[in-house]
Amino acid sequence: MVGSVGLERFGANALLRSLAVAQTARNAELGGRLLAHAEDLARASRISELWLLTTTAADFFLRRGYAAVNRSSASAELQASTQFAQLCPASVACMKKTL
Repeated sequence: MVGSVGLERFGANALLRSLAVAQTARNAELGGRLLAHAEDLARASRISELWLLTTTAADFFLRRGYAAVNRSSASAELQASTQFAQLCPASVACMKKTL
């Protein structure tokens, strides 16, 4: 496996999860293609906003139309998710994209 991406749905919103590309496969636009596929799937599923938390890839997402937002602006349902509440510290970048 050289790449992965997932979506965790919360009503009309979804959390983009685990977009990762193996070091040996980077710089081949695999990450961009995986992200585009996840966004297409989200649109087809009538998801209106994609949210994410990242420690290292904020620039990657900024170049693809995501905006840095205050973590507290996420819905209560998103904030209660394991990703928000337990796995990612408050210091990580929170971003969203309206589809």
